[in-house]
Amino acid sequence: MTDNSTCTTERPAGDPVSAFTSLAGLGPQSAGAYGPGASFAVLPPRRAGMGRQEPLPAEYRTLSDDELDQRIAQARAHLGDRLVILGHHYQRDEIIRFADFRGDSFKLSQLAAERHDAEYIVFCGVHFMAESADILSAPHQQVILPNLTAGCSMADMANLEDVEECWDTLTEVCGDRTIPVTYMNSAADLKAFCGENGGIVCTSSNAPALVRWAMARGQRVLFFPDEHLGRNTAHRLGIGREVVWNPRLALGDNTAEALRAAKIVLWKGFCSVHDRFTTAQIAQARADYPDVRVIVHPECRREVVAAADLDGSTEVIIQAIEAAPPGTTWAVGTEVNLVRRLAAEHPDQQIFCLDPIVCPCSTMYRIHPAYLCWVLENLVEGRVVNQVSVDPRTRYWSQVALERMLELGN
Repeated sequence: MTDNSTCTTERPAGDPVSAFTSLAGLGPQSAGAYGPGASFAVLPPRRAGMGRQEPLPAEYRTLSDDELDQRIAQARAHLGDRLVILGHHYQRDEIIRFADFRGDSFKLSQLAAERHDAEYIVFCGVHFMAESADILSAPHQQVILPNLTAGCSMADMANLEDVEECWDTLTEVCGDRTIPVTYMNSAADLKAFCGENGGIVCTSSNAPALVRWAMARGQRVLFFPDEHLGRNTAHRLGIGREVVWNPRLALGDNTAEALRAAKIVLWKGFCSVHDRFTTAQIAQARADYPDVRVIVHPECRREVVAAADLDGSTEVIIQAIEAAPPGTTWAVGTEVNLVRRLAAEHPDQQIFCLDPIVCPCSTMYRIHPAYLCWVLENLVEGRVVNQVSVDPRTRYWSQVALERMLELGN
């Protein structure tokens, strides 16, 4: 398992992510200086449909911020309605300013699919998001990820080979009444695995409803790749008898009896950003601000969600803060780029990141304006670089799993 978080031990008074310019990934494919104590894979695992990231041409590495902004705007204007740019909530402001839409991964993929006039979908997010956009897009549309090294540590903690081995073991030990549920934050081939094996895809918002759907169709649920979201969902539904599957150990580090008794099998995976939040941080926030409201993402650990006032998806966090009255104080347990943007957009409220060690998602940070400029100017010249394409079989079974989700309401 790898940790794709990168941190500083100070909470800057101004722009809390200004110190992370080394996260741009503007040089050749090397680790670079990502901050003290950082430990993570530089490149995500290679997957079908994923090309190799070419080194960014030297010309783009030397452009000033103003020059990049100007050239991106020019390329965007030249491409017009042929182009749609998607910006995930966790992206830096320098990217978000050029996004036609901003949102979470599935919402953005749906919005892109509705733009039938757009030939090019540039997804400023991470690789699994671009895959989802390609699955939902029309045949004439091409999905582009500005930097192919922008992966997701959580998604990479579950791969198809390991999941199939787990599935075979559960079938051998427990019979064939296990229903697979994969979180949206997973590779396309795992979504396809669920589609082909009677399972489904879920988001952080609809996970309770879809796990309930799965429980009604089998004896147990195999939930991957996020252990914390799975556990928080099981707790919300009152499902006991859970076990954790460690893909590196025999029987997932369980006994056969424990597997047969389990109602939900949780994959040993996590988001390296949300895993950082602690109950001690919540206690400190309450001590510093007696009237604080604590809201966290359900990818946080179970004890953190239990200690918070509210938990919910990125969209739920945004909606809660937008609906709050002036003067409200919020400690927010999610990625700092979004927290900083919420603070700027709601100056009548006090909003800060629950973790005093500012911690952006480093792989999201690999979508630097220089990469965006590079892919857009290539499109102007009629060249498509960094296309993400899902093979037909994977696309078909992924769509089956996604359509099951949509039929139940997303």
